[in-house]
Amino acid sequence: MSAFKHIQQDREVVRARMDAIPNTLSDDLVRRIQSDRDRGWVNPYRCDNASALRRDPRPADDANIWRPAFVRDVEKIIHTPAYTRYAGKTQVFSFRSNDDLSRRGIHVQLVSRIARDIGYALGLNCDLIEAIGLGHDLGHTPFGHAGERALNEVYHARTGRWFFHNVHSVRVLDVLYGRNLTLQTLDGVLCHNGEYEQRVFELSGLTDFEEFDRIVESCYETGDIAIGHLRPMTLEGCVVRISDIIAYVGRDRQDAIEAGLLSEDAFDDGLGGAYNSWILSHASADIIQHSYGKDRIEMSEELFAEIRRAKAENYEKIYRSSGIEGERAEVLSRAFSLMYEHCLGDLRARDESSYIFRHHIARIQAALAHYGRTYEWEKDLDQTVVDYIASMTDGYFAELASKLFPEIQFPQRTYINER
Repeated sequence: MSAFKHIQQDREVVRARMDAIPNTLSDDLVRRIQSDRDRGWVNPYRCDNASALRRDPRPADDANIWRPAFVRDVEKIIHTPAYTRYAGKTQVFSFRSNDDLSRRGIHVQLVSRIARDIGYALGLNCDLIEAIGLGHDLGHTPFGHAGERALNEVYHARTGRWFFHNVHSVRVLDVLYGRNLTLQTLDGVLCHNGEYEQRVFELSGLTDFEEFDRIVESCYETGDIAIGHLRPMTLEGCVVRISDIIAYVGRDRQDAIEAGLLSEDAFDDGLGGAYNSWILSHASADIIQHSYGKDRIEMSEELFAEIRRAKAENYEKIYRSSGIEGERAEVLSRAFSLMYEHCLGDLRARDESSYIFRHHIARIQAALAHYGRTYEWEKDLDQTVVDYIASMTDGYFAELASKLFPEIQFPQRTYINER
């Protein structure tokens, strides 16, 4: 059998499995949803605004008729400097001179939008969903997951502790900017990690900040052992978690094709960039169909198998070969190591003219002063270095690394190529 025929047969098998997954709700469920809405049904498993828990009982954070608790969380999130920096952070492709490629900012909006669509159909709290969706990647490093791995390597080698962007997102909101978010939002941010797919998402039973803080600390101490067992406390958090995968698995394919790294015909399903539309419609319908009225979020066995297949193919053809991991991994790792040691030296020397003092510590101190708090940067110098590096955009990191370490050569973006 020729290679072409073998590929065609494999493609037909994949497409046959995909075609078995509907992209609409069953007539029975549509009638049930309409009937429930007509009689004012409220999902008994949704997270109500009245159940919102905050660490500090600040009167300024009290909900009111036009700004419910989770709406306040949304506003707190979008007004953090870390949210503004989404626009300068990689989703997958860092050194590509193409403004149409996704950045972290569009990713969190897509996650929020997809999750709100699913949540609305299920009768969940869409304000909480939006807060979790928009805040879930605030702790992401420059250069996406490649940067996350590089920072974790040097941090773990020095301290024995682990860096994960979802854990750091909680720190950004709860500690560095002191935004006094609800437990439900912080928990959803912590548990969002879309690298750990599941078919059924059940709730953790978390009820208080004391236990939440223990869980966060266990993530620093044991890494994947704790991360792999995270479960959201709300159905809203569960919906965001699966929406994270839905948002990137198809969009990253579109970006790989747009960047000229892969052809439309490169993927086993044969859909190319159109796979994004397929997964959005089919996954949303499947999850709603299998979750409506239940105390958990789940999907069919067929959809679960397809998501795992598509993710595995993305890792093979995009993330490990076409993304920054395949192009600049060694350069990036070296740059993160040098940056870490340089910043640590500046802290030890208390060099207040250094970048980490002027661009990080001073700004965090000013932000926390509004809440009568201070940045305890001297308490853990390694953590302070991590706070600074993780906050950087791709462009800031590349420019600073080139300035401090001339031997590190980052590729220059050229937007207009005259031929």
